[in-house]
Amino acid sequence: MNTLLMFFAADAEGGGGFTSLIFLAAIFLVFYLFIIRPQSKKQKEIQNKVSEMKKGDKVVTSGGMVGIVSAIEDDSIMLEVDKDVKVKLLKNAIVDVNPQK
Repeated sequence: MNTLLMFFAADAEGGGGFTSLIFLAAIFLVFYLFIIRPQSKKQKEIQNKVSEMKKGDKVVTSGGMVGIVSAIEDDSIMLEVDKDVKVKLLKNAIVDVNPQK
């Protein structure tokens, strides 16, 4: 907050606060275009992959587990991580579907 007041005070001596407002708006625009927007696009893509997931797909979980989907329920999946080793996970834990296809 103090930095914002310093911008306005410095600009007021030279001619107006409009220039500093344009500068702040440009900073927010750059953050949106290079950080927020790509991240939200990636999140939507992952959600689409998880919703279209089917039995036999290879997935990666947020904990780093890699396995093959053996059953799908409403909000969870059964993941086969090794021969005869199955783990039940929530769909929210899936971070990638069909890695290195």
